[in-house]
Amino acid sequence: MAKTNTENKEAAKQQDGAKQEQKKSAKQDASAKKIAELTDKVSKEHDDYIRLMAEFETFRRRSADDKLKLVQTAASDTILGLLPVLDDCERALQMLEKSSDQAAKEGTQLIYDKLMAYLKSCGLKVIEAKGQKFDTDFHEAVTQFPAPSEDMKGMVIDVVQTGYMLGEKVLRYAKVVVGA
Repeated sequence: MAKTNTENKEAAKQQDGAKQEQKKSAKQDASAKKIAELTDKVSKEHDDYIRLMAEFETFRRRSADDKLKLVQTAASDTILGLLPVLDDCERALQMLEKSSDQAAKEGTQLIYDKLMAYLKSCGLKVIEAKGQKFDTDFHEAVTQFPAPSEDMKGMVIDVVQTGYMLGEKVLRYAKVVVGA
């Protein structure tokens, strides 16, 4: 009987050990499951954060582009309003070439140069047209005229109204006479 008691005690110890092992294993499984859940949650939160930051960066870039376009549009409207004044200065200079009034020539030239310098500082560029190949991206044909030579066909013979670009955008097409 003494052996039975000892055997019972050892069997009980083994059962307790097995139960403790099962509890440890269950705790480890629960911990591993909890770690996996938390890892997934952190990963999802990190992914959401990265997406939010990307969306914000896109929004910031788009806002900056919109502001720049707004400023350029405002500038283009103002410059477009000044183009008739520039045209009048050019016509006045052409008329004064025939005049003997040197002071009027110099004064008009000074006004034209200052206006043109300011507009160029704002990004205005003259579209060179005379002698160039006719290009519908920059020129507007007012009329066709018989070309004086074969090599002038399809070329700009005369400029009726100067064209201008603001940056890369055509502000006003050059009105031209094309050789036919």
